[in-house]
Amino acid sequence: MKFWALLILLALLLQEAGPASLLKKERKRREEQSPRESETYTLPHVGTDVLSLDDYHEIIDLSSYEELTDYGGQLPEVERSSVAPLARTSPPQSSMSPRTPSPSLPVTRPTEPGLRHSLTSVGLPTCLVCVCLGSSVYCDDADLEDLPPLPRTTVYLYARFNRITRVRAGDFKGLTKLKRIDLSSNLISSIDADALHLLPALQDLILSENQLAALPGLPRGIELLDARRNRLRSSGIQPEAFGVLERLQFLYLADNLLDAIPGPLPLSLRSLHLQNNKIESMQRDAFCDPAEHRHTRRLLEDIRLDRNPINLSLFPEAYFCLPRLPVGRFT
Repeated sequence: MKFWALLILLALLLQEAGPASLLKKERKRREEQSPRESETYTLPHVGTDVLSLDDYHEIIDLSSYEELTDYGGQLPEVERSSVAPLARTSPPQSSMSPRTPSPSLPVTRPTEPGLRHSLTSVGLPTCLVCVCLGSSVYCDDADLEDLPPLPRTTVYLYARFNRITRVRAGDFKGLTKLKRIDLSSNLISSIDADALHLLPALQDLILSENQLAALPGLPRGIELLDARRNRLRSSGIQPEAFGVLERLQFLYLADNLLDAIPGPLPLSLRSLHLQNNKIESMQRDAFCDPAEHRHTRRLLEDIRLDRNPINLSLFPEAYFCLPRLPVGRFT
């Protein structure tokens, strides 16, 4: 019995000493190979061998890593100011001094007459307030109370829907190329006598929807005059105002306070609108020359006398030279 007990004790001792010796041998072998592994940065082959916690520092060394911050599953916020812009390769610097931008002209709206004329003298006309496109100037709905200075090259002027009350003699001075003036829908009650007379190229003059009681002197080259919806009276039109206009083709004087057909009318006239006035009578020579019973007015085919208190059937001798009868009441 003692013999068998001794054998069992010996077997137990050998069993405990076997794994310990194996671990010592494995540790010694790895210590010999560790310099080579640190040079190649490769992990040792781990098979079925059992490694203790003391061996992990030989496999991965985390001492050189900074402590990681736990953001709780969210990315850290990055301040915009901390992000540097992408670097650009700057061109080689030259010996020339950097260009300094020219000072911009102040955009001011001229209000005083002296200031407006001074702007014109230095080449800064109404284009600071209005829109200038080539030879056309657009001042529509600009809250103007007076006509601003215009470039000398202006051909077409549009200053509608403003609060202009008067056209002065010097407003169009020197504008020899001006062909069209449109001042409709303003508050114009007076136009100086010489404001339009010295415009040799003027063809179209539109003054509708104002407060005019009289017409100024007109240039001889005018072809269209639109003065509808004003307060024109027959006494406000000079006797020879239209007779000397040898190129006048369209004369629109509807919706005024006229009590007679203005005349004499030029032979070039094509259209005459006098509707909605206070005309009650007409002269025999309102359209035709009573001394010459010929067809002399072949161009005047559009005469509007409707909405007037006149009975056109009472004046048959006034129409014999017309290609068409006037539009109006014949009964």
